[in-house]
Amino acid sequence: MKKLKVMSLALATLVSATLFAGCTSNSAEGNDTQNGNQTTVVENKSADIVVIGAGGAGMAAAMQAVQNGATNVVILEKMPQTGGNTIRTTGGMNAAATELQATEGIEDSVELMIEDTMKGGKNLNDPELVKVLAEKSADGVKWVTENGGDLSEVGMFGGASVKRIHKPTGGSAVGPMLVKMFNENMDKLNIPVLLETKADQIIVEDGKIAGVKASNKDGEFTIDCKAVVLATGGFAGNAEMVVEYNPALTGFGTTNHAGATGDGIAMAKELGAQLVDIEQIQTHPTVHPETQTMYTEAVRGNGAILVNKEGKRFVNELLTRDVVSEAILAQTDKESYIVFDQKVRDGLSAIEKYISAGIIYEADTIEGLAEQIGVDATALKATMDTYAGYQAAGNDAEFGRESMEEPLTTAKYYAGLCAPAVHHTMGGVKINTNTEVLKEDGSSIPGLFAAGEVTGGVHGANRLGGNAVTDIVVFGRIAGENAAKYVVDNGGNTEATIKVEKETETAKPEVDGGYKDGVYTGTGKGNGGDVTVEVTVEGGNIVKIELKDHKETPGIFEGAEAGVSNEIIKTQSTDVESVSGATLTSEAIKTAVAEAIKDAK
Repeated sequence: MKKLKVMSLALATLVSATLFAGCTSNSAEGNDTQNGNQTTVVENKSADIVVIGAGGAGMAAAMQAVQNGATNVVILEKMPQTGGNTIRTTGGMNAAATELQATEGIEDSVELMIEDTMKGGKNLNDPELVKVLAEKSADGVKWVTENGGDLSEVGMFGGASVKRIHKPTGGSAVGPMLVKMFNENMDKLNIPVLLETKADQIIVEDGKIAGVKASNKDGEFTIDCKAVVLATGGFAGNAEMVVEYNPALTGFGTTNHAGATGDGIAMAKELGAQLVDIEQIQTHPTVHPETQTMYTEAVRGNGAILVNKEGKRFVNELLTRDVVSEAILAQTDKESYIVFDQKVRDGLSAIEKYISAGIIYEADTIEGLAEQIGVDATALKATMDTYAGYQAAGNDAEFGRESMEEPLTTAKYYAGLCAPAVHHTMGGVKINTNTEVLKEDGSSIPGLFAAGEVTGGVHGANRLGGNAVTDIVVFGRIAGENAAKYVVDNGGNTEATIKVEKETETAKPEVDGGYKDGVYTGTGKGNGGDVTVEVTVEGGNIVKIELKDHKETPGIFEGAEAGVSNEIIKTQSTDVESVSGATLTSEAIKTAVAEAIKDAK
């Protein structure tokens, strides 16, 4: 039988999924009627629940479905690794009236979170969905923690009335932590994730979900199923689709991963699903314009300010993303600088990635920083002194910022160039509070559930930072719970037919390398800074490649480490393809290996 590539998630190494019982046809060659090319038709498969998308919402749904008793769940992911946009999330998870807030004496309530979310979304949000988001947020934090996650700190974010965003220890990025937790649970619960496998069509028979047509490098196949959870994310990575729904965003970059192309919305539309708020597309205000690296809002939440190229503040930095983005676009060159001091850096580990990536200027004095970024030193010094005075007095007389964590007077001083970029698509498939996908007439499509950025209605006209993680956890869990219940109500659970077999063997050389035996080291420039590898040559061939020192993003670098390293070992050459979605890490590994073996011939 054919094999589909999946990921051994806890170890983040490549494995395969052998497809066992449930086959309904033999492999065959057939004509692709759309393009006239020959395509391979792989054996059909079967499952009870197919989750489309291995981002945060999809993996939360799969986890909850199995925890609720589902026995035959499979995830399809078109990218080479799990994580989606979740892996890029740096801030945290908003939640109201949590145990952590109570411990720290923070007075918050479900009602206040609803009020803030509705206000941030300009009251375009679906009030019922917002109510569920807020009511189930604290339990979501508890669930993440109970399943191995870390949300042990709470802080301030734009649009929130109180400290509400729950973050990992030290303020590190929430996304890699979440994806690591999800991956470990995919392994623990034996949930197969078919990587580089694209869902092409959702099949409906007699008005109910009946299966999913999918394809990968081995060919096309169908998975017969009772329920589908649509968790494909938004469409901010599809520039044409963004402009179609919001022409004002022509030419904008994006913070999204390459797979966020709106596939799920297209599939749902084919079934007559209703779309809501589809034109509502959010820009994130603080994105490095050249690398599209997003500075988490926690930088501003922990004390940073924004200054323009004249060295002056121009906005309350903690207003909602749409307001801050608009304010930056009104400045010279439609850009600004995010400015902070050593104390802010020390309190937020996420900043280290920006520094390692070489996109942060630094100096021992404010005047020195002004020279680095090319702004008037007198103006910047006056701005910083004025802000320190406001902070000491507890009153921002110019812009009304209420939370001023630091006076920004501790050397060193730092600045990063930033501009708005397309960040989140608030609109999408319309769902009810059970995450059932609704048609234009308001009826549901039996067996079809959706969660995460593929849906609309939760965030209205503007999403508050920290609410995306709440969205994927809360509604991902609801989708999984209801999909599991739907299966029980419609024939019951079946035995899993798509099983995971881990392949732990290292690749073997397929050609003669002709190198001198030894252990060599080399360095390349990755997404988070330098990547150092150790290359072992035995019997004239490269037999082992190890990443020894790096700051690459967990959940992303592993795919590049396994994929690129194995191909180099097989071919004894660094002239191999990069792993899609982990291009910078892939290129760093290839460069480092090439440097390591340059004297080994």
